[in-house]
Amino acid sequence: MNLLDRANLPEHVADLDALADLMCRPTRALVDDLARAPGDILVLGVAGKMGPTLAALAKAAAPDRRVVGVARFSEPGLKEWLASREVETISCDLLDEVALSSLPQLPNIVFMAGRKFGAEGDLALTWAMNVHVPALVAQAFPNSRIVTFSTGCVYPFVPVTGRGAAEDMQPDAPGEYAQSCIGRERMFEYFSARLGTPGRLFRLNYAIDMRYGVLYDIAAKVRAGLPVDVTMGHVNVIWQGDACAQALRCLAHCTVPASPINVSGPEILAVRDLAQRFGEALGREPVITGREAATAWLTDTSLAVGLFGPPAVDLDHMIAWTADWVSREMPSHGKPTKFEVRDGRY
Repeated sequence: MNLLDRANLPEHVADLDALADLMCRPTRALVDDLARAPGDILVLGVAGKMGPTLAALAKAAAPDRRVVGVARFSEPGLKEWLASREVETISCDLLDEVALSSLPQLPNIVFMAGRKFGAEGDLALTWAMNVHVPALVAQAFPNSRIVTFSTGCVYPFVPVTGRGAAEDMQPDAPGEYAQSCIGRERMFEYFSARLGTPGRLFRLNYAIDMRYGVLYDIAAKVRAGLPVDVTMGHVNVIWQGDACAQALRCLAHCTVPASPINVSGPEILAVRDLAQRFGEALGREPVITGREAATAWLTDTSLAVGLFGPPAVDLDHMIAWTADWVSREMPSHGKPTKFEVRDGRY
């Protein structure tokens, strides 16, 4: 097994195949933690930005287990890509209770389904996906461990001079999208306590890969000479492969009732500084607009660092890889993170 650690990180990421291989390379810690959470793995909502990486990473870390990805699979070629990584697939609309009840009862579940982009365009659907579906899933799989993808956006803004919001801070989020994410958590929390289902609420802030994320957004704007808005002046970021690995490792650290864990990079980063670093790497002077607010969506990741250690991929590598990728005009998902948004309207 080809394991990932800081000592063998590449200097750059050549292409999409190299990117997939890098993100799907397990660490020794992931292999060991999955050994403490035996059984096959079901990934619900596998067709999102992170789902394919997580499913393929799980299979690479535990090759003798079934890994089954569930989604509607509207994106051409995704089923075939997952099959090439030995991930089984099942087409299913999770809003369909009959179809949901027919899914295999596997002992480990990573719940990744949800709706963010376009949330304001159909708020009823946003609430159905982010609150109703979690209630259905929690009742359909009472005997599984369930790690639920959530977001640091459930927290209120916190001062940028502090450590960020810790897990004991009460959620209080602006905008219906973030409120629906609180609803998602409450459904899993409620049924975890009622049914005795072990779980974790995975509050993730800004996973990045070469095609998507805060770093890509900033680098692309710097290269194009577009203004970088620093009103939301501070962020946390984490490499997508590290985020997926920590989600899978949470299967060995579930609680009853389900409890939150913040996941991101350990540093609080200034957007202005990131723009300057990309400017230096790309040979462009960044165009800055706005003034940094005194607060931002930031999380304290001390609990995750205590359980998992620091992420394998450090900030310097993420910046160098992203600058190189953007300079070569390599592909992107074409979906800005909208990290600058402060009113919660996506």
